[in-house]
Amino acid sequence: MATPSTNPLAGVVSTTAAGERLVFVPRRVVDVGTEIVVGVVTPPVIAVPLLIPILGIALATGSWVILWAALGLIALAMTVLVPTVMFMKLIETVRWIEFRPHGSTKQLVIAYFLRSSTVAAADLQRVILSERFAADRRKSLEVVLHTRGGTVECKPGTLSPMSRVSGEALLDWLTGQLSPAGIAVEHRTKTDRGFVRPDEWYSEADLAALWHVPASEVYELVVRHAIHSYTFTPRAAALYSPTTTITVYDPAGAHDVAEQLRRKRTTSPPVDGIQETPHP
Repeated sequence: MATPSTNPLAGVVSTTAAGERLVFVPRRVVDVGTEIVVGVVTPPVIAVPLLIPILGIALATGSWVILWAALGLIALAMTVLVPTVMFMKLIETVRWIEFRPHGSTKQLVIAYFLRSSTVAAADLQRVILSERFAADRRKSLEVVLHTRGGTVECKPGTLSPMSRVSGEALLDWLTGQLSPAGIAVEHRTKTDRGFVRPDEWYSEADLAALWHVPASEVYELVVRHAIHSYTFTPRAAALYSPTTTITVYDPAGAHDVAEQLRRKRTTSPPVDGIQETPHP
């Protein structure tokens, strides 16, 4: 029986003869097929709620011109607008980035669906790894390259394993590839703050796992950083044990603290009274 891979970036990072490759779209056919299906289905789904009142007006007035006009607009969208949008998206979608050569990045080759381009490491100003969270789930992950010529946004394709990899593991890998060239890699997290259900907030165990600290240190960090908390009686216990309560904590504040702790850990401890600078 095959042994499961322990590589946190399996299926995302690969080695080629020229360098190290970071893959965003591993299956072109699947990604294009999904875009086609979404493009065909979206116009009717949007149009149906609008067609119902139009159909009612046509039946009431006996005039079918407005209905045929609406159907014509839908047909136009499906035959002209949707293919155009899909084509423009494919042009800008990044399939992979290759860091060349091995061990000392001098240039990045960026492969799109229909073309490729090369960016010298000297022209790369910074790289941002951006994660967006909602409750306890990550909603998006992308790598943004800021070059002298503009910005390149790289997002995982449909069913890409990159959507499931650890942000910290990817950050470490990117830093390892780019820090020798003196290129800073930033990690940014954004958390949706519209939580209204307490069961979407974090428990102390969740905070310990997120912050990579022992459970005994969680309360001290909560107090120090003034994380909002909410104490309530779980619905399951409301009838039989109304005195049972649990305390949960605001995910937005929790992720802010996690980012602060991560930055602190990247700073080496003082050596002979001298504080080393953080890794880029």
